Amino acid sequence: MQSYTIGQAARLLGVSPDTARRWADAGRVTTHRDENGRRLIDGRDLAAFSVEVGQGAGDEEEPYTSARNAFPGIVTAVKLGDVAAQVEIQAGPHRIVSLLTREAVEELGLEVGVQATARVKSTSVHIDRA
Repeated sequence: MQSYTIGQAARLLGVSPDTARRWADAGRVTTHRDENGRRLIDGRDLAAFSVEVGQGAGDEEEPYTSARNAFPGIVTAVKLGDVAAQVEIQAGPHRIVSLLTREAVEELGLEVGVQATARVKSTSVHIDRA
């Protein structure tokens, strides 16, 4: 079975290695040491833990929406045109680019550094202001 280092697990979970280490230290996920003394997480344990973390992501108050695939992140770029706009969000390891109207960007107050959530439903990406 494949095992993952703390750093690899952190990238897959979309958190910092320090956060993954703290979770392991607290016993939230089981680790073992390899022959070099590195802490490893078994693939099955990491998969189960990632589901647990993903389910916990909804603990904060969420807006009512039918779109289930939410990617909370930070706006890294906004390109405004006369009518349309392009917004980029970095959500953990994912870079999401959405095209929407300029009016929507202005109403949501989207600008670089603002926390936002990209919601993906089918082939559409929806942006929610956090």
